[in-house]
Amino acid sequence: MPNKGDVHVVPGERGWRVEVEGSVRARSNHSSQAEATRAGREIARRNKSELLLHGQNGQIRMRNTYGSDPRRSRG
Repeated sequence: MPNKGDVHVVPGERGWRVEVEGSVRARSNHSSQAEATRAGREIARRNKSELLLHGQNGQIRMRNTYGSDPRRSRG
């Protein structure tokens, strides 16, 4: 059964990791942030969850919702 948590693209020891909230292990590892973002976006679309892209320093740089947006504001 797939995990429906938010999807995070985070820096790892050897590149970039795709992690799903609630999972113990990373979903996948990638050599570039762009590859990890593509993989994370597909998982977030499939799960109708949120994709959070972290920078090299760990702070969230971008977030996208692929499902019901929890915010009330448009945009």
